[in-house]
Amino acid sequence: MSATLTAWAPDGVPEVRAGDDLAALLLGVVGALEPGDVVVVSSKVVSKAEGRTVVADDREQAITDETVRVVATRRQRGGGLTRIVENRLGVVGAAAGVDASNVEPGTVLLLPVDPDASARALREPLSAAAGGPVGVVVSDTLGRPWRTGQTDVAIGAAGLDVVDDLRGRPDGSGRTMDVTVVAVADEIAALADLVKGKAEHRPVAVVRGLGRHVVDGDGPGARALVRPSEDDMFRQGSAEAYADGYRDGYAEGSKEQSGDPDDGVPGGAW
Repeated sequence: MSATLTAWAPDGVPEVRAGDDLAALLLGVVGALEPGDVVVVSSKVVSKAEGRTVVADDREQAITDETVRVVATRRQRGGGLTRIVENRLGVVGAAAGVDASNVEPGTVLLLPVDPDASARALREPLSAAAGGPVGVVVSDTLGRPWRTGQTDVAIGAAGLDVVDDLRGRPDGSGRTMDVTVVAVADEIAALADLVKGKAEHRPVAVVRGLGRHVVDGDGPGARALVRPSEDDMFRQGSAEAYADGYRDGYAEGSKEQSGDPDDGVPGGAW
């Protein structure tokens, strides 16, 4: 017995504008859906349909407005600034998901207010068209610690078990797995991106063959994939962590000094 997956991304999706019936647009291009299919939609078209375009001559201010926690900031060789932040959705990534590509000059595109709710809104009409439960993933592109390049991940999901928790089950050798939790929704998003592409104007893909992960209901949503910040072992960039440690160490050392509080720091610098 073999396992087979099929994924395709159709051409022909029209330019999406605020207020458009996104489900109807998608159904017009994806072809006949079947129960158990997973429809993966790029967050950009979801945001456009939901009117998340805002006037912003300064993208940096828009990023600041969407940020709840700064993880790392780096000045690039060309002079640009890269900010890795946690946004209001709990997602950690560059620029808080604020997108200035393929939008009108003087505007930027924000992520959906609630990508899980966006996925739920699409799930019902898509499932009705398929005659059975269909999963929906809203995807966005992120970089990853320790790895070069970007990949798509799920920031919204509905009708899908977003993780496959294998803990407590035996592996192929009979050993009990203790830590393996498969990020199903993220893997589906990455697979779909291989057929959607980044510049081919194919914002939707259908993945067939994963019906075992599709549920008859909303499911937990992609928010379940977000690690709580208090459990994040890498809450800061290396330079930021070093600076905070230096500052805290210096402050503690100063308390123990009876003399000049700048003792031990050449030139009194910090």
